Amino acid sequence: MGPIWPSYFRDCTSVIFMVDSANITQISSSCIQLLFVLSAESLRSASVLVLFNKSDLQCTMSLEEMKSLFRMGDIIASAPQSITVLEISARSGEGLQEIINWLDSNHPD
Repeated sequence: MGPIWPSYFRDCTSVIFMVDSANITQISSSCIQLLFVLSAESLRSASVLVLFNKSDLQCTMSLEEMKSLFRMGDIIASAPQSITVLEISARSGEGLQEIINWLDSNHPD
């Protein structure tokens, strides 16, 4: 799906980017895709929410390990966008209130 994403970037004011924390083999690919999204000219002023999903599984890394592997500190420091990072579980609902709060603060209309 990544190659067709730019056709949806126009007029976007925010991006929610979800990473499957349990799929370690796809982590580097996810990081590359995130960098691709962040480099899009049309998304320079978009707010970005990065979700590390599946925190409820025993096989996932901690949020700090995931952020380190993604080098989120470097990405946040160099990206023009405002980036928020959350650890969630879509299955259990963990982090849902934080997502709602982020949506409310980024889309007050």
